[in-house]
Amino acid sequence: MKAPSLKAGVIGAGAWGTALAQTLAADGRHVRLWALEPEVVAAVNGDRQNPLYLPHIPLSASIEATGDMAAMADRDLLLIVSPAQHLRTVVAQAPAGTPLVLCSKGIEAGTSLLMSEVAMEAQPTSPIAVLSGPTFAHEVARGLPTAITLACADAALAAKIAGRIARPAFRPYLSDDVVGAEIGGAVKNVLAIACGVAEGAGLGLNARASLISRGFAEMTRFGLARGARAETLAGLSGLGDLVLTCSSTNSRNFSLGKGLGEGRAASDLLANRRTIAEGAFTAPVLREAARAAHVEMPVVEAVCALLEDAAPLAQVMDALLARPLRAE
Repeated sequence: MKAPSLKAGVIGAGAWGTALAQTLAADGRHVRLWALEPEVVAAVNGDRQNPLYLPHIPLSASIEATGDMAAMADRDLLLIVSPAQHLRTVVAQAPAGTPLVLCSKGIEAGTSLLMSEVAMEAQPTSPIAVLSGPTFAHEVARGLPTAITLACADAALAAKIAGRIARPAFRPYLSDDVVGAEIGGAVKNVLAIACGVAEGAGLGLNARASLISRGFAEMTRFGLARGARAETLAGLSGLGDLVLTCSSTNSRNFSLGKGLGEGRAASDLLANRRTIAEGAFTAPVLREAARAAHVEMPVVEAVCALLEDAAPLAQVMDALLARPLRAE
């Protein structure tokens, strides 16, 4: 007898959450999508659209939006797609004991905890998995080919989740390195800001390639210090996601960096944004976590200086280029 399908829910109806709901509903199975904004609930249920966060994408009729967290209690699986700094609050409200797939990328301010560590504190009875990798929401929602990492310490649970979320054009690769998958997703957001700065300042493609490769070295050093495996960081959730977000203005973090490189103030760029550039919040937390672990991350330090308006771009660049010569 065929095993019953997992009833899936998505908590968070931003662009990425909506795209994941669309993917889960692609075969016609019911998906419940929790949204904070009543206007999003109304638009999804009434117009089959989310014009606030994912415009111009017709949504599946099998997606049901709700603003009531209690309505998620009958779900067998919940994908959590809240902003990283709000994940603790959101997870604490989720039904206890339900497997959680964390799709947020960041490090918690004040604790330096990864999202899985935060979730385990907020819902200690819920099994945890992490979904991470090179994904632009609008491409996933349109059904374009995408490969991602699904990391979970429980191999049996990982197989069940993979069977529910996999689609012909949405391919999960399994890993048991939850820490590695999370660190790749968090650090790449900060490095994407640096690459956007290079674009905005007209520093050229050589500079961007150097930032990607040296940034990846920083990601690897930090990841290994936190217990990640090098092969995970070199995979989809690390290098793969880094390449994607460091190469396109479709990345909110890259766009933020581009504005900084053009000479605009960080405070102006971050003001009144409906969507969140997670790297801006992760950067100072990552800097402190790296310092505590005695890991050098000069590119991350430079991004922090620009976000904090601590030094002009020319001075920050001079400081990076003046670092002592060393072996690669």
